[in-house]
Amino acid sequence: MGKTHSHPMTRIARRMFELLEPICLVTFCADECNEELAALGHRTYWDGYFASRAAPLGRVPAQVVHAAFYNFADGEAARHIPSAWETIAPEASVAARERGSAASLRRILGAGLAGSPGLVRAADLTTKAATSAPMEGRMMYAGMRSLAVPSDPVARLWHSATMLREHRGDGHIAALVGARIGGTEAHVLAALQQGIHPPESFGRIHHLPKERLAAVMDGLRERGLVDTDGHFTDAGRETRQRIETLTDELATPPYDALSPAEIDDLITELEPVTATLVATGSK
Repeated sequence: MGKTHSHPMTRIARRMFELLEPICLVTFCADECNEELAALGHRTYWDGYFASRAAPLGRVPAQVVHAAFYNFADGEAARHIPSAWETIAPEASVAARERGSAASLRRILGAGLAGSPGLVRAADLTTKAATSAPMEGRMMYAGMRSLAVPSDPVARLWHSATMLREHRGDGHIAALVGARIGGTEAHVLAALQQGIHPPESFGRIHHLPKERLAAVMDGLRERGLVDTDGHFTDAGRETRQRIETLTDELATPPYDALSPAEIDDLITELEPVTATLVATGSK
């Protein structure tokens, strides 16, 4: 049991994921971030994505980015790294991502909510949590922690929410590795969890070679995680749930820094922000 209310901390971690994820998604769904990255000279969406997200790690080779991101197919990182940095400094990509994401939030939330005392309080508490967790074993989170926290409340909220997203993502990868679920396999399980069938049609993997997808599905069948028709088996469903539960458990450390009253405040102040973003699809 955790410190907050009568709820386990894993429930708090899951609730915070639900509240913070729409804030982070403006980076990928709204136009402003892509426009900022394109203005720097990044030729494609994925050039900007790989360059700006990996940049906190420094000028690492594609193999390191592939390992840290985990769920991209072999060779995908190498199509963008390090070429995306050859004429555009990583620091410039990081700054462009922050500017675009903050601009998206201001547009979607409107002046009233973006400039409200509640948003400032949410930004402060999110930052307190995001800067309080251990960094060991958290590559992407540690990279984000190396960056300066913005002073502007809207940018600070986005930045700290993104830190927590990367912290959770690092833990999720640890859970996947422990369950011997590779990146493409994880997408298959996620697709089935969302009711997508056949899972190979999922947007994150449908572009991969058919032979590669067939090999992944065959491997999951051999392990008894999907049946001959490509649906979950009981063992597959249980494996997926075990990974999600462990991901929640591993995502709890940042929230140990907040008192029960602070967590109550944070949830209360984030709810209208998240509701507004969800209503627009974070676009």
